[in-house]
Amino acid sequence: MFFLYIIYSESLNKYYTGYSKNVTVRLNQHNEGISGFTSFAKDWVLKYKEEFKTREEAKNRELEIKKKKSRKYIEYIISTCIVP
Repeated sequence: MFFLYIIYSESLNKYYTGYSKNVTVRLNQHNEGISGFTSFAKDWVLKYKEEFKTREEAKNRELEIKKKKSRKYIEYIISTCIVP
């Protein structure tokens, strides 16, 4: 299984969208400063995730969200779902 995830940093007031096989490990990597964009903050929290059977499906969903370039769309997605 693969996951599309959206994380949020309060200190940056920014969202980040990505995909991974293990969201918990990936979130820890973001908070440890391993990723480029997310290395500017250490307070990333998971706001949303979706489960997919393949990496390709998760990546396509990530691209779908990123193509919109819309914070309002991301906040709408988050507001309509509960993070398990």
